[in-house]
Amino acid sequence: MKFEKTVQDDHQAQVVVEVEPDRLEAARRRAARKLAERGKIPGFRPGKAPYEVIRRYYGDEAIYEQAVDLLVDEVYPAMLKEAEIEPAAPGSLEKIDGTDLPKFTFKVPLAPKVELGDYHKIRLPYEFQPPDPEKLDQALEELQQMYGTTETVEREIREGDYILVDLKSEKESLTRGGFATIVRKENRDNEFPFPGFARQLLGLKAGEAKTISHTFPNDFSDETLAGETIDIEATVKTVRSMTLPEINDDFAKMVGPYESLDALKEVLTKDIEARARAAYDDEYFPRLIDKIKETATIKYAPQTVNHEAEHVVEDLRNRLAQQGLDLETYYKMRNTDAARFFEEEAKPVAIKRLERSLILDEVSRLEKIEVDNASLDQEFNNTLTDLQMQGLNLNNIRGGRQGQQRVAEAVAMESASRLLTRRTLDRLKAIATGEYTGRAANDEGASEKKAEGMEETEKTEGEKKERKTEAAKGSAKEAAGKTSGKSTGKSAKPGASISSPKGKKSTSKK
Repeated sequence: MKFEKTVQDDHQAQVVVEVEPDRLEAARRRAARKLAERGKIPGFRPGKAPYEVIRRYYGDEAIYEQAVDLLVDEVYPAMLKEAEIEPAAPGSLEKIDGTDLPKFTFKVPLAPKVELGDYHKIRLPYEFQPPDPEKLDQALEELQQMYGTTETVEREIREGDYILVDLKSEKESLTRGGFATIVRKENRDNEFPFPGFARQLLGLKAGEAKTISHTFPNDFSDETLAGETIDIEATVKTVRSMTLPEINDDFAKMVGPYESLDALKEVLTKDIEARARAAYDDEYFPRLIDKIKETATIKYAPQTVNHEAEHVVEDLRNRLAQQGLDLETYYKMRNTDAARFFEEEAKPVAIKRLERSLILDEVSRLEKIEVDNASLDQEFNNTLTDLQMQGLNLNNIRGGRQGQQRVAEAVAMESASRLLTRRTLDRLKAIATGEYTGRAANDEGASEKKAEGMEETEKTEGEKKERKTEAAKGSAKEAAGKTSGKSTGKSAKPGASISSPKGKKSTSKK
């Protein structure tokens, strides 16, 4: 096959493929037979008419058009292999030049490419500090309020009241209907939408509204709000006074299987520290990954970003649905439209998510992070238990055994992904804090002998994902039970299909 490949600045390959005369002629004859099989030529049974008769009956143009469809389906996958192209998404047939010796011009988005640089030299101290004892007092107070009794009152809001408010803002994350909160004496770091918000409603009555302007800090966890000054319209729906139970041993027995208040405090202390550590990690690891990004080279095609941006929009759609809203309403509230939102808001979020994900994947590959079956089974069981505690019942899944199998496989894949990510982050933290002194096998200066001696070192990312998929499926089958029969489906390779230029018949196989 004669072809000319050019890698463009947008990380797409343009490949011009020249079709040989004998290949074109063979395609013409196959095309003619297909036309004859679908139609009826007088005097001949379907598919039995000679080639020249078919030409006279259908015409060279119809045969050529059918032949081009056949050639594209044949040439495109062969071109990917010979040109050594790993596509990130389906390619497109940009144009066809000539008829006697046609040249096909394909454009193929390439799989992302990441070069991390020497990330082993990056240092970022891990400086987590356990929460202050006052956090335990706050947790007990919150439990006390959960088990308190309330009564609707026809008066202004006071400290200690339980209130329901509707929040409206240009930001989706700040728009909530029927938001419940308690007006506490002191500010809480985890108060929504910002510390001290509820106290700004003191003095209002049910039915009254107030617009509150707040400037979020530049390092705020929600990147869509960081550094922004936002107006929030709060409308009070209900004001309820609270009567709280006394905090003692009886209270501990009331809230859970605790024999004493001390036992409850012990559990709460552990939970508070775990939550605090998770919050610190949510800030620490993005900073660490961004430091790696500073010396990394990341390349990806526009289609890859668009695909990730579609996920961003879909995530937003699901969150809005939980609040009884839809995207069109949200766009109107934000004074935008679907196309503008996609370009100005979804894409920037998608790029950040994509680049961080690619960096983690590459670190995982270079450090040879593995997921063993025993750990995966444990992670799967923990995830499934959490879902069951939230109300998931596999016996009620639609589709019977096959439906249960699909759900179990999805849970297993998610478990494998989380476990692999967690182990990769742990390795990064060990590197950044200087605790880990090992080096990836493909570091600069590693000996050829060492590389040859490690069987898994040269595995591709696709092979690694396949191992992870198989391990996840194994756990899923154990959870959902063995299914009868053999699977006959085959997964298509990324980019195995192709779209045609505007005005041309699609050449993708159905």
